[in-house]
Amino acid sequence: MKLEQPELPLLFSETVVPDIFFAEYLSQMPAACVKVYLYIVFLSKYNKDIKLNDLSKKLALPLKDINESISYLDTNGLIIKKEAGYIVANLQEITLHKLYKPNLTVSPEKVAEIAKNKSRAKVIDHINNSYFQGIMGPSWYNDIDLWFSKYNFDDEVMIALFNYCYTRSALHKKYIQTVAEAWGNNNIKTWNDLELYDQKQEKLIKIKKTIAKKLGKQTLTQYEEAYIEKWIIDYEYDLDIIEIALKRTTFKTNPTFEYINNIITDWHDRNLKTTNEVLAFIEQRTKLKKDAKKLEKQVSKASKTSFEQRQYDNLAFLYANTDASSMQNANVLNNQNVTMPNVAASNVNNIKGDFNV
Repeated sequence: MKLEQPELPLLFSETVVPDIFFAEYLSQMPAACVKVYLYIVFLSKYNKDIKLNDLSKKLALPLKDINESISYLDTNGLIIKKEAGYIVANLQEITLHKLYKPNLTVSPEKVAEIAKNKSRAKVIDHINNSYFQGIMGPSWYNDIDLWFSKYNFDDEVMIALFNYCYTRSALHKKYIQTVAEAWGNNNIKTWNDLELYDQKQEKLIKIKKTIAKKLGKQTLTQYEEAYIEKWIIDYEYDLDIIEIALKRTTFKTNPTFEYINNIITDWHDRNLKTTNEVLAFIEQRTKLKKDAKKLEKQVSKASKTSFEQRQYDNLAFLYANTDASSMQNANVLNNQNVTMPNVAASNVNNIKGDFNV
């Protein structure tokens, strides 16, 4: 006995897309990829064969976007490649395999974990109703359980994590994972930890705005913000110390953050922790520079005095065969400023005695 259903015309037919697609995949897919996927699902119902160029024209998308979308769908398991074409994957079956974990035995630790999970179940139920309108995808349950285990968040912190991402219109797994990682790296586990972290972040934001304003900048680059975070978080300096460094750039043309960072890092390396210690160090260095300049001037003056030209009034002793009377006459001449007559070169041979210099 053969049973058949009448083939409905296009006007009355429908293409079924499982709800798991909207709950698990839609929020993370690029817009072009959504168009390609839905059209592929539609064509697969009729076992149609279509070329990528035709698909590009049909959806009014560049061929590059078509190729990237096919690659995305293949990588994320929404379609499965065959020798000639693709098969549209059964998303419900895939999700079921991910969630199904047979429990053959129940250990005492597992019993304690189940009791703990009752409390977590209430948290997850709250997250589902508050941020997913009661239709949270099944894979979210595993992810939330993973974040509980990996970062040791308490219930309030987990709810705060979803609220933080929801208020920023970023309720997708990659963003939530990034925020959870940041909180975990800052040792946030309890509500009190989170409040202290929020206070530090608010203080950091205010200091960044103040520094940008003092330097005449409307915005700071990612690298400039990283410098400020290092000064505040790693060095534990407040704005008063940072402002001392900013003032030291007054006479420098276009000072860079690297220049300011070198100043502040030098203070940190010298174990200067307070404003008074920094100011005392600057005063001491200024005094040393003044003393060095003063000493340099004294040395320079002393060196000039040591090498002054000597004046000789009597040079007669430089000449050999000079008797006492001639030396006396020479002294008389020097004292009386008497001008000696010029001796012609032809008369040099008539001079008696040796001429030594």
